[in-house]
Amino acid sequence: MRPGWQADPVTVPPSGARLLLVEDDPDLSDMLAELLAEEGYAVTVARDGQAGLHLGLVRSWDVLVVDRGLPAVEGVDLVRRLRGRGVVAPALVLTARGTVADRVEGLDAGAQDYLVKPFEVDELLARLRALLRRDHLGADAAELSVGSRRFIVGESRVVDGDAEVILSRREGLLLETLARRPRQVFTREELLDLAFDSAETAGAVDTYVYYLRRKLGKETVETVHGVGYRLGSP
Repeated sequence: MRPGWQADPVTVPPSGARLLLVEDDPDLSDMLAELLAEEGYAVTVARDGQAGLHLGLVRSWDVLVVDRGLPAVEGVDLVRRLRGRGVVAPALVLTARGTVADRVEGLDAGAQDYLVKPFEVDELLARLRALLRRDHLGADAAELSVGSRRFIVGESRVVDGDAEVILSRREGLLLETLARRPRQVFTREELLDLAFDSAETAGAVDTYVYYLRRKLGKETVETVHGVGYRLGSP
């Protein structure tokens, strides 16, 4: 196990939102992890900014909770680096600093919300629910962009001017998963969980990436070596 992070998520229902908690205070992080797990979140804890950066890049998250005063990589800088690498999960920054300038700096770095310590747990939970609702407002969109093309969700059609390409159901689910978070890098295991049947193996992801590239062009899906795949720029 790498120093600074707890690799295994707290046990929660598998449908729970995936939450990365980056907090170096062991008492606070343990307390928050337990409370958040009781609320149904799948919580993974990182004990410093470097560990948070690593986990933020190699896994897919629904929401991030980041302490500002972290060792190794400061919290606002951590959010800024994740945004620069294409991580789009909404982030809430925890801080002991409550000035307007501090809040502005955190928001400008890419955080969606800012909560000053000490805080009430009920307020933290309410803010997280609001972030998740805001992040999923577009989840029922009828169309998604794939470069200059339009992907018609539910019909598995990709439209480019007067031309269109019909995808299989599995190809459509894979493309939809990538297109809903176009800057997010997904591991094969995450794509398998989101777009495939549980009986299938990670090799099925590679197979259907090949099918999508064959139908839509090899640049449609980008390989991020050592991590997985994300939507390309066809």
